[in-house]
Amino acid sequence: MASSTENGPDHEGEIRLWREDDWWIARDVGTGVTTQGESRGDALENLDEAVALHRGEVGREPTDEELRELGIDPERNATGDAKPPDALE
Repeated sequence: MASSTENGPDHEGEIRLWREDDWWIARDVGTGVTTQGESRGDALENLDEAVALHRGEVGREPTDEELRELGIDPERNATGDAKPPDALE
């Protein structure tokens, strides 16, 4: 039997889903990761991907060859000892 309360205690693996204006918002309570989508399904798919990224289960750094294919010279594009921008932290 399933039950739900809007402001009840958190449960392991809990996902909260609600509508704001024209968007559906999905939040993984355990990680705090939150996404949105135009439909409930889109919001949940986006949440699955975002949680996997958060946990390091997907994603990787591009190879030098992949960077070159995009027109980026990996030798000239390094932060060195410089602090990366806040957006990358």
